[in-house]
Amino acid sequence: MIDLYYWPTPNGHKIPLMLEELAEAGQKLDYTIKPVNIGAGDQFKPEYLAISPNNKMPAIVDHAPADGGAPISVFESGAILLYLANKTGRFFGADVRSKVAVNQWLMWQMGGLGPMSGQYGHFSVYAPEKIPYAIDRYTREVQRLLGVLDKQLQKHEFVAGDDYSIADMAIHPWINAYDKMPIDLGPYPELRRWHAAIAARPATQRAYALKSQVNPDAGKPLSDEERRLLFGQGATKN
Repeated sequence: MIDLYYWPTPNGHKIPLMLEELAEAGQKLDYTIKPVNIGAGDQFKPEYLAISPNNKMPAIVDHAPADGGAPISVFESGAILLYLANKTGRFFGADVRSKVAVNQWLMWQMGGLGPMSGQYGHFSVYAPEKIPYAIDRYTREVQRLLGVLDKQLQKHEFVAGDDYSIADMAIHPWINAYDKMPIDLGPYPELRRWHAAIAARPATQRAYALKSQVNPDAGKPLSDEERRLLFGQGATKN
């Protein structure tokens, strides 16, 4: 059994995507959702920090690790995807070269698309003051990254090759993650083809359905307290 500490954010969606795909592939790992309401400050609770010391979400606790020992906790979404891929032998490539391809595109998301899209969302949607320089800087960088992705998808059905992988699962939730300020995807036809194909997968639909189940208030304006907790003001609570 896996405890999944989850809230419906782009990083949070990655892990249900993997777990549901494993079930679809006949390698179901039973999991229980443990909601981490980041707008209420759950990420700063001592019991959660014992699992995820960076006070971020998601995290997992695997109560049946491959070595048969004590439960293993894993934080950071990319690390969790790699852990589950190694545990099951799925969605991480079948040989050295394919594993390199998957790994580098996973790191591309973790180090580039995710952080830059997050900054784009912060300054475009959430910041109390609209700063044109910041909005322009992060919009352009996200557009550049989408261009890189579109070019890669001109050569392959999926991001790292012809097989669906954890790289796709990591990237998909970060494509136009902010409904209030969507980026025009018109210039990226291969990205649109890829994005729609993944969205149509049954496992994807089940994973994203958790959003309304776990947080029925998703999409509503943030309160002042939620802004304080989400945008770094609560860091001194660690």
